[in-house]
Amino acid sequence: MAEEFDYVVVGGGSAGALLAARLSENGGATVCLIEAGKKDSNILFHIPAGFIKVIFRPDYTWSFETEPGPYIDDRKLPVIQGRVLGGSGSINGMVYVRGQREDFDHWAGLGNDGWSYDDVLPYFRSCERRIGPGDDAYRGREGGLTVVDLNWPSMLNDAFIAACGKNGIPLNPDYNGATQFGAGRYQYNIDRGWRMSAARAWLKPAMNRTNLTVMTQTQATGVMLDGRRAIGVRCRSVASDATVEIRARREVILSCGTVNTPKLLQLSGIGPAAVLKAAGVDVKLDLPGVGANYQDHFTPRFTYLATDVPTVNGVAHGMKLAGQVANWLLGRPSILGIGVVLGCAFWKTRPDLERPNIVVTFTPGSFKAGFLGRLDDVPGMTCGVWQLRPDSRGTVTIASADAAAKPLVQPNFLKDERDQVTVVEALKLARKIMSTPEIAQYCAEESMPGPAVHTDADLLAYARRQGLCGYHASGTAKMGPDSDPMAVVDRQLRVKGIEGLRIVDASVMPTVTSGNTNAATMMIAAKAADHILGKVA
Repeated sequence: MAEEFDYVVVGGGSAGALLAARLSENGGATVCLIEAGKKDSNILFHIPAGFIKVIFRPDYTWSFETEPGPYIDDRKLPVIQGRVLGGSGSINGMVYVRGQREDFDHWAGLGNDGWSYDDVLPYFRSCERRIGPGDDAYRGREGGLTVVDLNWPSMLNDAFIAACGKNGIPLNPDYNGATQFGAGRYQYNIDRGWRMSAARAWLKPAMNRTNLTVMTQTQATGVMLDGRRAIGVRCRSVASDATVEIRARREVILSCGTVNTPKLLQLSGIGPAAVLKAAGVDVKLDLPGVGANYQDHFTPRFTYLATDVPTVNGVAHGMKLAGQVANWLLGRPSILGIGVVLGCAFWKTRPDLERPNIVVTFTPGSFKAGFLGRLDDVPGMTCGVWQLRPDSRGTVTIASADAAAKPLVQPNFLKDERDQVTVVEALKLARKIMSTPEIAQYCAEESMPGPAVHTDADLLAYARRQGLCGYHASGTAKMGPDSDPMAVVDRQLRVKGIEGLRIVDASVMPTVTSGNTNAATMMIAAKAADHILGKVA
């Protein structure tokens, strides 16, 4: 079976859902959106706290894992990415962080004209419907994506912010405004108690358009090429196992994510020649940057036992949980209607730095083994750290020509010595904050790793054995000028050397943004739509 459309968008996640909706707006072109996963019809996708029940389900996520990490005690880590309409935006913690002005000015400085902060700010503003305080010079009020402040009161979160203040980290009520510096409460993509994903914000309102076709449970297995031009996508129907060819008159656009986009390119013969040959794939275009430059935020955490203070653990069971459910149903503040991480402090590990290089995160609850998936049986707190812009780089490569085989993901966490120094200093700052009287009065003890871990060497060893992926993978098909031999796409996100093929997702980021990547991924999609439609050069 073969069908033909003007545009074929592969991947219905945060980027693909927004992009397909934008391309179908004027009705002048036909658009097909292909998603390997199911529709987001399960209510757990829409209840904010429901993500804990789906993030480890292989029917809703890609169950990737990293290769053994040589710098993290040879551990394998889960790499969770959404496999459903809305993609990772349907299963994530809903935290909305744009990043820093300097992130995007750096992209432009690398030779990507049109991607400076001043260039991308209008797209951030056009995407969001900010409810709450904020300077309208930076914030949008009329976009499709609702952005709200935390509405669940927590004296522990307030105590964390106060403790940050005692350590010289000032209150910042809007880290998505003029500056990211400071401590405050996270902002979320939640609308009146319900998760707001790209699928809900843009795709669902567009699905009644006659020029938009959405195909779920359809997995792309290769980009079809006619010489050096992309002419369509070969797919497998998950339900029938039949092969389907979807042809594109104008463009094929890959929005598969940082792991699946380089995988699909490599399966199609586009990528590093040595990798393709080793996997038994015919080389159509030797493009060495495909699958290189992998970046993510490595996230070690401390946990604490709490005493005489309300925690998430304390209201997540029995009658108290029933009360939280009732509050959510009545539109009142409830743990069902919030993200898992509440407090944040964007700061720096050295006084000479001109912008934050780390974030310290806080949750008034604790999880078994410090992992965000299953709550502890006893009340606790979690304080984690990330290096916002790690220097280590990893790879994504295929091991065979079998489209069903998982790719090899090697982040190389903590490979770069600068990352090792930064993670130790970040953990020291987190512990200093948590030992400040404003928050320490509620801590019975540090349960993980405990006071025996106190030297720099101890802390680095602890980070190696406990840190996890931040689930902010990016960079594996980076944007760059022709002078950069590892660039995969140009500043309009067109794949170099292949006509009619574009990439629109977090893989095009030259460097990871300073924070959660979902907001920037949607910005990229909004800007890409204007490039494709000729609204911006």
